[in-house]
Amino acid sequence: MATSSSCYTFPLNTGIFSKQQSILPPSTFLLSCFTRRSHLSLRSIPGRPVLVAATANTVDVEKSAVAETPLKILPFRVGHGFDLHRLEPGYPLIIGGINIPHDRGCEAHSDGDVLLHCVVDAILGALGLPDIGQIFPDSDPKWKGAASSVFIKEAVRLMHEAGYELGNLDATLILQRPKLSPHKESIRANLSLLLGADPRVVNLKAKTHEKVDSLGENRSIAAHTVVLLMKK
Repeated sequence: MATSSSCYTFPLNTGIFSKQQSILPPSTFLLSCFTRRSHLSLRSIPGRPVLVAATANTVDVEKSAVAETPLKILPFRVGHGFDLHRLEPGYPLIIGGINIPHDRGCEAHSDGDVLLHCVVDAILGALGLPDIGQIFPDSDPKWKGAASSVFIKEAVRLMHEAGYELGNLDATLILQRPKLSPHKESIRANLSLLLGADPRVVNLKAKTHEKVDSLGENRSIAAHTVVLLMKK
C-alpha cells in the first residue's frame, strides 16, 4: 500500500540559538517532506518559498529555485575507477605502462592496461566527465592497439584544464598471477611520471583473489583506483 506524504515550507526557527544569533537569512524557508512513518528529506532553500509537488516516492521542486543557486568551485574532488579484463594467451600483460612477463595478457581493443584505464576513469569521474569508454570508444578503429598512456595524458590534460591537480592516488590491482612484488616500484614510478605527480602521492597495492572466480583462476585481472584532486 502506498504511503502518503506531505510537503510544506516554513521559516526556520529551531529555538536553539538566541535572538542575536542567526544561522540563515530571514528569507530562508525550510522545505520538509514527511510520510506517516519517516522523515524523507530536510533541506534549506534560499529565497522565496517554492511550489512543491509530492508523491509517495518523489518530490519535485520548482526548477527556478534550483537555478537560483550558482555552482560552487569545489576545493577538492574525489573519483573512483574500476576496470577488469580477461586474460588470454597470445597477448602482452601491460600494467601501468610496464610489460610484465606472463603466459597470457589482457584481451582488449587497446593495449588492455587495466591500471591505466582504471586511473583514467577515476580522474574523469572526479571531474564529473563521461567514462573512458565514451571518450575513447572501442568502436573507433583509431584506438585499436593504442597505448593507454594516450588516454591518461588526455585525462591529465582535462584535469589541469579544469584547474585541478592530483592530491593523491591509491590503486589496488587484483590478480592471482603473476606476483607483482618485483614490479610494483617500476609500475608506480611510471604511473607517477605519466601523471606528472610526485611518487610519494601515488600508492599501489596488489592482492590475489584467493583462487575464487575468474580473478582467482588466472582468467582475468581487475583494478580499483581512488583519486583526490585539489584545486590549484
